Amino acid sequence: MLKCAGCQEFLSTARTALLVPHQESPVAPSPSGDSPTVKYPLPLHERNVPPPRCTSGLNSPAQADPRGTETEMASRLAASLALFFLLASVAVLIAVAVVQVHKRMYKSAGLRFGIVLDAGSSRTTLYLYQWPAEKENNTGVVNQTLSCLVEGPGISSLGLDSIQDQKSWSSLKNCAARATEAVPSSLHSTTPLFLGATAGMRLLRSENETASYEILQSLENYLRSLPFSFRNASIISGAEEGLYGWITANYLMGNFLERNLWNVWVHPQGGETIGSMDLGGASTQIAFNTPLDEGVGGEGYERVRLYGYEYNVYTHSFLCYGKNEAQMRVLAALVRAQKPPSGTVDNPCFPVDYNTTMSAANIFGSSCTEQPPNYDPNKQLLLVGTGDPAGCSAVVRTIFDLESCHGQANCSFNGVYQPALSGGFLAYSGFFYMAKALKLGRSFTLDTFNSTMLAFCSKNWTTLTTNYAIREIYLRSYCFSANYIYTLLVEGYKFTTETWNNILFQKEVDNSNIAWSLGYMLTLSNMIPAEPKLLWLPMDNSVFAGLLFMFSSLAILSLMFLIISLVRVCY
Repeated sequence: MLKCAGCQEFLSTARTALLVPHQESPVAPSPSGDSPTVKYPLPLHERNVPPPRCTSGLNSPAQADPRGTETEMASRLAASLALFFLLASVAVLIAVAVVQVHKRMYKSAGLRFGIVLDAGSSRTTLYLYQWPAEKENNTGVVNQTLSCLVEGPGISSLGLDSIQDQKSWSSLKNCAARATEAVPSSLHSTTPLFLGATAGMRLLRSENETASYEILQSLENYLRSLPFSFRNASIISGAEEGLYGWITANYLMGNFLERNLWNVWVHPQGGETIGSMDLGGASTQIAFNTPLDEGVGGEGYERVRLYGYEYNVYTHSFLCYGKNEAQMRVLAALVRAQKPPSGTVDNPCFPVDYNTTMSAANIFGSSCTEQPPNYDPNKQLLLVGTGDPAGCSAVVRTIFDLESCHGQANCSFNGVYQPALSGGFLAYSGFFYMAKALKLGRSFTLDTFNSTMLAFCSKNWTTLTTNYAIREIYLRSYCFSANYIYTLLVEGYKFTTETWNNILFQKEVDNSNIAWSLGYMLTLSNMIPAEPKLLWLPMDNSVFAGLLFMFSSLAILSLMFLIISLVRVCY
């Protein structure tokens, strides 16, 4: 405050002058008899109020109290800091709460592994798969990490050639060693190991059940000696092989699950599936999804639940219609057609200028072929290529019973029921290798296929060997394979010019082979208990509680200081 002499007297006189009416003379009646005139307060400068007497000018800064100014500035600074800490504490509390609640993650319990031995009719392949220990909608997200081909023919040939058996066992042990190295040692005992044998062993079991049992038993004894968790070695049915192939095809094509923008696995929009067609050495399978209410309980329908969704899959396997067995059946038909029987057999499916000798046992040794009268397994037959596309097509048709389905809408061949085809199809294994050999690519029209097949079957052996870098045993057979696939797909499965365009000929998707073994592993992973996910938070609970306490206390103290400061200013 400013010290000014006479200030109190000045204020007291001014207050009296403002509140009391000013009269220049006593009140007297007016000449007209009206009420006396009362003069109301005059402006201050017209009144007789002495000005205050100050020792110096009121506005002189030299007269200000330094201690009062410093106190006022300190109060304002303290209030500003308190407001800052209050706002900052509230912001930190909100940020910490949001991060802890919304940014929490589920930490994976790690990877798990599974091994499947695909024991086919013509070869054996070891597949190593891995998937997260926690699973998406009760089915593990499985990826192929290793594919190891065992040298030699399929396991159904074990015991026929001791030298070849040694090579096959050595190769199998090498593949097992690679899998052992790929799987962490801490997970060896929990890694399931399966062996599934297909059409080759199904045929052997029908011919010699004892031999098939002994082969499986010897393989099981070896697999049990490995550090993995052996589960079983069995012969799977044709229906299972077709179903597992369908699961593999749709899994790899992303029809069950896909990652969305937020890197979360979700069911694809629309949820459409693709049919699958597998062509092995001894059998062929077709499988595709149908409406859930179709064929309930009927033959050929399999219901499966994957990733939380139900599917009603039609599947059928044709034993003895694999590429190798079908070719032997065609050769057997040509031998039986020789009149009179001769040691030389014209083969319209072999190219011109190509000849080869084959024993009767190689042709008629399988239960898929009908043996001729006076069959001699040691007889040598000379097969002479004639390169006749029409003749090849005609003899291929003879191994199909196409008349049994004549006039029936839902029938493929051999009197087998098949619902109408729908959607796209993935053709793999033998289908893919045929298309690759004829240089047709992944997708092509039926007209393109027919013209390419005709041109290929018309070439002589010299031209073929010059233009195609393919082993003899395969190159000589691709004319037959093309005619066989045409008959199977068009006259058997009833693909038309339009629906043929829905077929994709592929071997793999994203570096994973299209094979029944992956579908097998996907299905079996449902039987492995899912380990719980581990909750992972951005910070420990103790740190989170400490931050809450510290910044909450700071916010409360800042608020209390501001309230006290406000009260002092106002009162």
